[in-house]
Amino acid sequence: MYKTYQEEFVLRTCDCDFTGAWRPSAIMQTMQELSGTHSELLGCGRNALIQKNIVWVLSRCEIHMDKYPKMGERIIAETFPTANRRWFFPRYYFFRDERGEVLGYAATLWALLDIENRRMLPPGDVARVLPDNSDLPLPMGLPATVDLVNGEENVMRRVPTYFDLDVNNHVNNTRYADWACDALGVDVMRKYCLETLLVNYDAEVRPDQTIMLHTTLSGTQFRVAGFHEDKMHFELGGKLRERE
Repeated sequence: MYKTYQEEFVLRTCDCDFTGAWRPSAIMQTMQELSGTHSELLGCGRNALIQKNIVWVLSRCEIHMDKYPKMGERIIAETFPTANRRWFFPRYYFFRDERGEVLGYAATLWALLDIENRRMLPPGDVARVLPDNSDLPLPMGLPATVDLVNGEENVMRRVPTYFDLDVNNHVNNTRYADWACDALGVDVMRKYCLETLLVNYDAEVRPDQTIMLHTTLSGTQFRVAGFHEDKMHFELGGKLRERE
């Protein structure tokens, strides 16, 4: 039984932002690929589930970064699931440098989606193939909800593009981190990095849906909420830290 899964890689130019640090969306892409590969090894990956018209979707994500690695540095990324909580599947992550020191950690909540009617499904057989990881230390609790931030709100329009969409024909979960950084702006992101990032996914964003991003920044606290018409589809939030 593959209780945990680990990969080691060198941070590439395409994984970094304009400061040379690991880009938040690239961190989420690493998490997505780790989760996918580990799920395949456990027999509940996309290749097995899509035959039943089922796919994995992300419901919540919370990332804490103590230090951002730079381009060319070696990273060890590890993931493991824990027992499902009703219809949701927690999964955790550690990011370490080549000496084994923790750079950051994360927690996610995944769910099963019927790809035809776009409805969530109960755990079913998937819960029974997951390993018993109750003996493993957790880096944190379950992902939190995004807090409201008081302050002036800026609004910008975002239309999903070719690059935003994935094989499930909706905006990929990792792209919202880029949308949030774009909404915060180059000047803010030049001075600060994301110490914590929380993402709550309320509804998928399809190719034909124009999203209005409502951004509030107060000191180092931020919140970015995405609305289509009057419905909120997602929100991100967290805390900024001055770059080293």
